[in-house]
Amino acid sequence: MSGKNFGVSPDRPAHFNLTQLEPMLEALHERLAGVVIECLDWRAFIRRYDRPETLFYCDPPYWGCETDYGPGVFARDDFAKLAEALLGLRGRFVLSINDVPEIRELFSWARIETVQTTYTISSRSAKPANELIISTP
Repeated sequence: MSGKNFGVSPDRPAHFNLTQLEPMLEALHERLAGVVIECLDWRAFIRRYDRPETLFYCDPPYWGCETDYGPGVFARDDFAKLAEALLGLRGRFVLSINDVPEIRELFSWARIETVQTTYTISSRSAKPANELIISTP
């Protein structure tokens, strides 16, 4: 048999086991107790939560893929605005993004580490690539 099987195989049990649902939900409930989930523009989020003890993890769209999060969510000029906002933080940050010269220039004031990864949109198009981990200096 060929083609996609969506993770189902006749020689393995199902990934979803109904008998495990209750303990999984209980563990999730305990882990998320006290967590606040916000749906804010990134600028408003930073303003609201920036304190000396705050660590922000930032995951903007890749440079060149600004519309991947939806139209009007993040624009090319938002990278410079994000860099400026992070430079002025009272707290700390970690940001991951693709390795392009424009990002290196915008964040030249920060600590920049290059890491190797593999971009795998599909298993047939896996490509090695460099990512940047940018953080508070």
